[in-house]
Amino acid sequence: MTDAAALTARTRKLLDEHPPATTPRLDFLRARFDAGLAWVHYPVGLGGLGAPRSLQAVVDAELASAGAPDNDPRRIGIGLGMAAPTVLQYGSEDVKQRFLKPLWTGEEVWCQLFSEPGAGSDLAALGTRAVREGDTWVVDGQKVWTSSAHTARWAILIARTDPDLPKHRGITYFICDMTDPGVEVRPLRQITGEAEFNEVFLTGVRIPDAHRLGEIGDGWRVAQTTLMNERVSIGGGRLPREGGMIGKVAETWRARPELRTHDLHQRMLGLWVEAEVARLTGERLRQQLVAGQPGPEGSAMKLGFARLNQEISGLEVELLGAEGLLYSDWTMVRPELVDFTGRDAGYRYLRAKGNSIEGGTSEVLLNIVAERVLGLPAEPRNDKDVPWKELAR
Repeated sequence: MTDAAALTARTRKLLDEHPPATTPRLDFLRARFDAGLAWVHYPVGLGGLGAPRSLQAVVDAELASAGAPDNDPRRIGIGLGMAAPTVLQYGSEDVKQRFLKPLWTGEEVWCQLFSEPGAGSDLAALGTRAVREGDTWVVDGQKVWTSSAHTARWAILIARTDPDLPKHRGITYFICDMTDPGVEVRPLRQITGEAEFNEVFLTGVRIPDAHRLGEIGDGWRVAQTTLMNERVSIGGGRLPREGGMIGKVAETWRARPELRTHDLHQRMLGLWVEAEVARLTGERLRQQLVAGQPGPEGSAMKLGFARLNQEISGLEVELLGAEGLLYSDWTMVRPELVDFTGRDAGYRYLRAKGNSIEGGTSEVLLNIVAERVLGLPAEPRNDKDVPWKELAR
């Protein structure tokens, strides 16, 4: 099933058997998964057909023209962009069969339990402990900046299983049940007024060993799969020309000529070009992914995404003048997704400040690009061979 014509025929058969106009949304999504049209590059039986990744566009275009429902990817982005690739690469067959279908259909939302109060940029310093008791692991610790924890059914979790080893070793990767009675989720109110993030406290949380991804102590390597995919999903999302933040500013620019100045004109032109370059670079990166796994180039895309969003949102506020200082709603809510383009300029300006922190801080990503893309010497480390339990904290 590597031919575009065959995929088109298979998609039309799905549409004939499950007409979007009369088929309940969830039933249609389940049928699409079973037909191998969820992500065509995944294996047969796991929502795919083992076809080239590039042929997904053939399926998507056919379904879109028929008015078929999608799986609301913005709401389940952590599951799609981070959990699924990791489960596919490191999960057992039972784990893949159990988790990938409800993940893709959106029946089960996922979150990411990585960052901690003392291990954010230096994630490998994490201190959440997992102790084995027979076929079960007992987890205690605290995680922070956890998007969607308040709606999630499952979480990808890394915890320290051997404190006698250096910090990048002795870490193990798990799937955590967010309904376990030992999981407590508390909202973190942000500068936008919302509580989109959370802190999560883990007290005696029990995880079966069957929900471990990768080998014991190999969690850092497994986590790199998640992090590389995360940065691609954040910084390399597919957009049309003038999509995203630059589209909102361009819309105001055309509609409100009285707001323009020479200086703003120059900045608008420069940022429009940069946004278009970033969009085309993202397209090239996605084409490279067809042949393999995401690499450190995704870090460069995410780095540029954060800078551009902050500069574009700043330009928008300046362009609007006094109007740009208005803020429509400071209500403390716990949203299911981040909507940059559906809100006002003030929201975009404030929310964009988080782009240089989430998904890897810009400072860390600069190091990754320097060392792994440009081949520059690594920064010296004095903790490389020191057991984690002996590190100063």
